[in-house]
Amino acid sequence: MKNWLVITMAFLMSVAQMTAHATGDPDAGKAKSAACAACHGADGNSLNPEWPKLAGQHESYIVKQLTYFSDGERDNATMKPMASGLTEQDREDLGAYYASQTVSPGMADPELVTLGEKIYRSGNAESGVAPCMGCHGPNGAGNPAARYPALRGQHAKYTENQLHGFAEGKRVNENAVKMMQILASRMTNREIRAVASYIQGLH
Repeated sequence: MKNWLVITMAFLMSVAQMTAHATGDPDAGKAKSAACAACHGADGNSLNPEWPKLAGQHESYIVKQLTYFSDGERDNATMKPMASGLTEQDREDLGAYYASQTVSPGMADPELVTLGEKIYRSGNAESGVAPCMGCHGPNGAGNPAARYPALRGQHAKYTENQLHGFAEGKRVNENAVKMMQILASRMTNREIRAVASYIQGLH
């Protein structure tokens, strides 16, 4: 229980230390997004469940992730060359464009809703898993000031893959105290699958 409280407080403290950054031009970003459309869809709603929906994502988060891909802090063989050719203004314009789009709704697996909702809204105090909504909001809208991503409507498969990546140490970026790595490593496979499914159904 003590560890769970420490993790929650660390998240809240990091929110207070960050500010939003949004200076992109969505019209310019739309023109620049042509190279992204093959994987992420013309409006940021990807059709492949293993590729993330970008529609409705916060500009600041997209800028941050593109920077991670470019710098190699986030390892992805496809995104590395795509992001490396972008200027800071390009990243901000793309972020502004996708932030202006509407994420397509998804559906949760009825068999996983109860467990998924429990983890998302209450966490698991026994294993030290904090509730997801503490950072990502009750409806999955995220926190742009803290650069915590919007999750609502995201493909369940993509979210599941990212949580496993955090848990297994394959995805090592994010904040200095590695909250996502710690929390995901404490989740069971079924908890990960259930919360990913629940997130897909949030809107």
